Amino acid sequence: MTDFLALLAAKHSELLRLFIDHMNMTTMAVFISLSIGIPVGIVITHSRLATRIVIGLANIMQSIPCIALLAFSVPFVGIGAKPAIMMVIIYALLPIIKNTYTGIMSIDPKTIEVARGMGLTKWQRMFRIELPLAAPFIMAGIRISAVAAVGTMTIAAFAGAGGLGWFINLGLNSQNVGLVLLGAIPASLMALGIDLLLGQLERAVTPEGLLPPEQIQNIPAKKRRRRQIAVFALCGLLVLLPAASALSGYLSERGERKVTVGSGDFTEAMILGYMYSELIKANSDIKVEERFNLGGAVVCFNALKKGDVDMFVEYTGNILPNYFHMEFASTDPQAVYEKSKELLMKEHGIAVSKPLGFNNTYVMGVRPETAKRYGIRTLSEMMDVADKLRLGCTVGFVQRGDCLPLMKKRFKKDFKSVTGLQESIRYRGLAAQEVDVIDAFSTDAQLTKQKVTLMEDDINFFPPYYAVNLVRQDTFEKYPELEGLLSKMDGLLNEDTMRALNAKVDIGGQDARTVAREFLREKGLIAK
Repeated sequence: MTDFLALLAAKHSELLRLFIDHMNMTTMAVFISLSIGIPVGIVITHSRLATRIVIGLANIMQSIPCIALLAFSVPFVGIGAKPAIMMVIIYALLPIIKNTYTGIMSIDPKTIEVARGMGLTKWQRMFRIELPLAAPFIMAGIRISAVAAVGTMTIAAFAGAGGLGWFINLGLNSQNVGLVLLGAIPASLMALGIDLLLGQLERAVTPEGLLPPEQIQNIPAKKRRRRQIAVFALCGLLVLLPAASALSGYLSERGERKVTVGSGDFTEAMILGYMYSELIKANSDIKVEERFNLGGAVVCFNALKKGDVDMFVEYTGNILPNYFHMEFASTDPQAVYEKSKELLMKEHGIAVSKPLGFNNTYVMGVRPETAKRYGIRTLSEMMDVADKLRLGCTVGFVQRGDCLPLMKKRFKKDFKSVTGLQESIRYRGLAAQEVDVIDAFSTDAQLTKQKVTLMEDDINFFPPYYAVNLVRQDTFEKYPELEGLLSKMDGLLNEDTMRALNAKVDIGGQDARTVAREFLREKGLIAK
């Protein structure tokens, strides 16, 4: 508890900013959802065919995993809040549509007939009879959607939108429970707070006569009206604030000299992203916007092509297979680098820096007792006994054509079992003896902490993964001074140094920005 309180004190300003971002995105998404869902729910009450089609489509859309929906949205609408809000809108629609439909259809037909007999028009019946009587159902759908939206919005961090999911992802990467709680607890409190507010809104819009007997209060009409105004005003404020914030941000950024630095969703990428960000801020008048924690290399690359980010750190071994769907003609580091550099500039107008100095390539690791039991020390020796070993690896390793599929093809051997694991969890699985082999990266921080015997790549099976910085050429044309400034990072790091920096974050619990800033100060690249 003491450690968590210390972390809260250190991160309170960042937590407040991310809390507000999370709240703004959630309320905007829910407001758009009810603006769409309630009218659709009303319309489909007049057609059974429309009901089946709309409810069916809503069910299908909600069945898609939210992270997949987010990844699908990014190439079309870019990174940031837009894909996150779109994702939550889709997930929030079903309860609102279904409850609106159910609420209206549950009204006694005799009540509607009486209203017709009194001469009420279609619109009068809707606003004076149908919607007030259906209000408890509609509000129940809105409350379900809003509470679920708070949790779903934590995924927004993977699209560079920020929010409380930022802390959760950092905690998962570094296995820091305190950071996970720093994101999860405020999200839970936010969900409870929104549900409480919407509960008051439900009481405000529900006619007194429809409330359960124990909830009916004999209060003066003026006092009841004041309560309604207060609740409506607070709900309206939650909706208006995100729009006002977005407009203010847009107006303040017009005409600014600004570049956007992106990064992947793992510690090393964020440290390197902070290095470039701090380097630019300390040595120029260019404003830097950070879009970190993007969910994977392909998301980063699509954002770079689209212009949502101006630069991000990539690895040479990823470029040809991921972006050009090419097999390696050679695993020679210089040949891979030159080919990647040529194609990125020719086809996408993207410049590639010189290597930063370290090769974060794949390396297979086993427990020392496993290596001793089977007498293995090289990759080829390990594959000779692969059918006796359980592999726990990242999902990327399973899917990439130059990793597990090529390994099976070349050695004509299958592992005893293959389990896809999150990067940090695969080390836990190895230590707990739940898997026998893992795919490690040569700069993984956990290699400094856990006892892992690494298999020597005796046949140069894995391609080189030298870190390089990808930058839009038009960014260099707009800010010519950046080219020389960014080149100061070339050749600055090696595997041991990068592994030590990762360990400071993932094992030591330090802040990635602080680690990056201290390294730049040691190298004399920013002022102390």
